[in-house]
Amino acid sequence: MTSTAPAGARTDGLTDANFERFREYFYAQTGIQFGSTKRYFVDKRVEACIQASGEDGFAAWFAKVRMGTRPELIEQMVNRFTVNETYFLREDYQFDDLLASVLPEIAAERARNGEPVRILSMPCSTGEEPYSIALKLLTEWPLINDVDVQIHAADIDSNALEHARQGTYGERSLHRVSPALRRKFFTAVDDNHWQISEDIRSAVDFRHVNVCDSRQMLGLVDFDVIFCRNMLIYFDELSSRRAAENLYGALRPGGYLFLGHSESMSRISPIFTPRRLPAGLAYQRPRSGATS
Repeated sequence: MTSTAPAGARTDGLTDANFERFREYFYAQTGIQFGSTKRYFVDKRVEACIQASGEDGFAAWFAKVRMGTRPELIEQMVNRFTVNETYFLREDYQFDDLLASVLPEIAAERARNGEPVRILSMPCSTGEEPYSIALKLLTEWPLINDVDVQIHAADIDSNALEHARQGTYGERSLHRVSPALRRKFFTAVDDNHWQISEDIRSAVDFRHVNVCDSRQMLGLVDFDVIFCRNMLIYFDELSSRRAAENLYGALRPGGYLFLGHSESMSRISPIFTPRRLPAGLAYQRPRSGATS
């Protein structure tokens, strides 16, 4: 029996044409590009989006998404496609550099000007990174009681942000948190989940922001330190450069950017100055008049 499916169609997911239309749109919205090796991943999640929307097939669903007549569909789509794999105290050697090398320099300058130290975690996913920063400051930085530190966090995934605000985690997220820290800063919800203290939850400001959206990023300014780890590896060259420029704009002159251990700003943009720290590498926005 010969197939009656039209040329270019796939019987187990999107047509080739619809796959191209979707991935071009998603790339324009988020900076994340899906290659052909991600075809199964894309097909299944688009199908789930269509089913959850109640729309009659890809054409009807995609039209509503593109026209914005049902804005919630865009948010649901982004939530299904973003990756939120993280845990507490991940790559904590960078937190050690923050406490030992970066904060003393910044805190002295902020104290002279009567200003707070501002730290941003982006993407913050389900909150493990900004809460890890808070825990390190509270337990290991001697000046925490003398310096006003503000911790902000941002992500494109609204579901992840809601999880972060609730601050409840399982063993997988907490496997590097010592029993002593759990007893002091967490409350058991059941046998397998713990909630971080209200004091720490209320100290972190969470926002819904897309790092590739320059207009949204205008709301994030004057940060002394930004942690943006393991995100740029999902971007192509153009999106990485756009994200780098937006992060640069969010930093004060002299501010520091920490990337993931497998990421390198030197391959993306020359606007930052690499800074070798005791445990690793960070990138600094040059001060006024300095060159990169």
